[in-house]
Amino acid sequence: MLRIGHGFDVHALVEGRELILGGVRLPHRLGLLGHSDADVVAHALSDAVLGAMRAGDIGKLFPDDDPAYEGANSLELLAHVGALARERGYSILDADVTIACQAPKIGPHVDDMRANLAESLGVDASCVGLKATTTERLGFVGREEGIACWAVALLDDGRC
Repeated sequence: MLRIGHGFDVHALVEGRELILGGVRLPHRLGLLGHSDADVVAHALSDAVLGAMRAGDIGKLFPDDDPAYEGANSLELLAHVGALARERGYSILDADVTIACQAPKIGPHVDDMRANLAESLGVDASCVGLKATTTERLGFVGREEGIACWAVALLDDGRC
């Protein structure tokens, strides 16, 4: 049986933090605020995979009030989600991610991000799509107050 999951995450942009998206450290004057490294890309994709498994979300699996996850590398959390999927008999067939940010430019980093996400999930990079858009300076994203990310994942539970 094929299962689809959808994930969404958003974090505020603040001074004094690194900006990490899809496991890539991007040069930018602001970074994302969060308990972990606040990688909205890895978080949204984790939620998409967990959603396809009907297994809750990353907040349930990695609570933000647990000191064990303070400053956590979100690609490692995503790898744990991928391992959990395999452990439960799922194959990750496909994933697609959309990042909404006004700055910095994501295009030059897409291939590295896709490779990082695919490696964490244990799939080929051709199974992970990633693109970015601005919001034409509208809303909190357009005002550079935060970055949002949407992701979908398609899993096979082995019954097909």
